[in-house]
Amino acid sequence: MTRLWDKGAPLDARVLEYTAGEDHALDERLVSHDVRASIAHAEMLHAQQLLSADDLAAIHEALTALAAEHERGAWHIELSDEDGHSALERRLTARLGAAGARIHLGRSRNDQVLAALRLYLRASVGQLRAGALAAAEALEALARREAGTELPGYTHMQQAMPSSVPLWAGGYAAEIRDDAEGLAAVLRRSDKNPLGSAAGYGTPGLAIDREATRARLGFASVQQPVTAVQLSRGKAEAQLLFEITLLLQDIGRLAADVLLFATGEFGFVTLGDAFTTGSSIMPQKRNPDVFELLRARSASALGCLTEALAVCAKLPSGYQRDLQLLKFPLFRGIDLALMTLAILPPAIAALQFHREAIRLDPAIHAAEEANRLVVTQGIPFREAYQRVAARLKK
Repeated sequence: MTRLWDKGAPLDARVLEYTAGEDHALDERLVSHDVRASIAHAEMLHAQQLLSADDLAAIHEALTALAAEHERGAWHIELSDEDGHSALERRLTARLGAAGARIHLGRSRNDQVLAALRLYLRASVGQLRAGALAAAEALEALARREAGTELPGYTHMQQAMPSSVPLWAGGYAAEIRDDAEGLAAVLRRSDKNPLGSAAGYGTPGLAIDREATRARLGFASVQQPVTAVQLSRGKAEAQLLFEITLLLQDIGRLAADVLLFATGEFGFVTLGDAFTTGSSIMPQKRNPDVFELLRARSASALGCLTEALAVCAKLPSGYQRDLQLLKFPLFRGIDLALMTLAILPPAIAALQFHREAIRLDPAIHAAEEANRLVVTQGIPFREAYQRVAARLKK
């Protein structure tokens, strides 16, 4: 099969397999975004009198049809295509002939993939943020349902001060809402139009309109200068993976609390049969696998973040093929986060606290007692602290 860059020389099949790697499979999720960016690019070419009205109409119709067919599963990107962008152009040209071959004027696969990726990132951030807010709402619903349930508050794994389910769940809800805002902040880096930067140095001798494609695709700004576009690669990806890691760490800490509270020694909470699994050898066992995996997912997210950061470390300026390897950790991190956020609200809803099993150490009110002595007797806090400590020793 002829690739976009073919000049007639044969390519060793092993080179294609190694260099294309997983791109043909990973790019499946980018097809609709690539189509949208390609239509915007074609419309700009027409406005600049670089593409006829007839060719624009044919390209628009064919790309729209290809996107719909791909969504139905009528075609997939093949290894021989190398990537999704080549797959689209090959199919477009097969349908339209010369009109399809005109669409690549004024662009490179470098700015083409970035445009699709940034549109995908924008959509993914919306999904992730909505999932985080749903998790926070589930925790707030739990707090309302267990409004009267006391809990011990722990420091150093020892009962320290009185708490409650509303305080415990509310703290996590607040932090997950903060994580949702952190996710939204990722858009600052991904909301810049890369189209027109081509291979990283613009389109000399060709009058294109980068502002037109920015407006059509809804980017906040045009990324300038063109040489900054390739230098920026990996930053939005790493920032999103960083925010995902923070979110999954908060969820992991929540899961660690639940797993501790659900032990036989604590007995504060049960998880429900629908959200536990069984043992193949021990008939009595119900295993909290969901919460154990919720606890572990932050490690996977951190791995994705580290991989994305390492790919870009110490690269020289301009496009390098190394950047292709950003897709796998990015997509994996997003997928893991979306899976986690989908299971978390129903898992939280299934939690059942057992007030009768929750015992607070009487000494848990010591700090409150010291504060009361300060207020009622006017003594320094350190003296009140010593009086309460001495009394508790008796």
